[in-house]
Amino acid sequence: MNDTKSALRHLLPQSIQPPLAAYSHGVAVAADCELIFCSGQLGISSDGEISPDVAEQAERCFDNIRVILAEGGMSLADVVRINAFVTDRAYMKPYMSVRDRLFPDPAPASTLMIVSGFTREEFKVEIEVVAARAR
Repeated sequence: MNDTKSALRHLLPQSIQPPLAAYSHGVAVAADCELIFCSGQLGISSDGEISPDVAEQAERCFDNIRVILAEGGMSLADVVRINAFVTDRAYMKPYMSVRDRLFPDPAPASTLMIVSGFTREEFKVEIEVVAARAR
C-alpha cells in the first residue's frame, strides 16, 4: 500500500455531536502502515531559548515534531493523533490557531487538556503526536 490517503480513514459519525473544533473524532489506520510515536515536545529551541508567547511555543513544539517526523521519513501531513497540554485556559485559542493552520481538513484526531504545569515553569504548551504512513 503506497497511498497514505487510502491507508487512513477519518471517522466523523453523524449520530454524535460534531467536533467542537478542527479535528476528527477518530482516524482508522490500515494495519500495514508504519507508525511514529513522538514524545511530548516543549517550546524550546535547540539553543535553549523559550519564548514567553504561547503561540510561539506551540510553533516551536510543532517545529520540533516536524524534525522528528522527518528523521523517520514522515511529515506533519502524516499526523493522525495530537495530544496537547496547556497550563491555562487562556492558552487554548493561541495553541488552536497554530494547530488549525498546520492541519487542514481532514484534521487528525486531537485532545487538548489544561494541566497544572510542566517540568519548568516557563513552559506553557506540550504536544505529542502519532503519525502513520503507508509502507
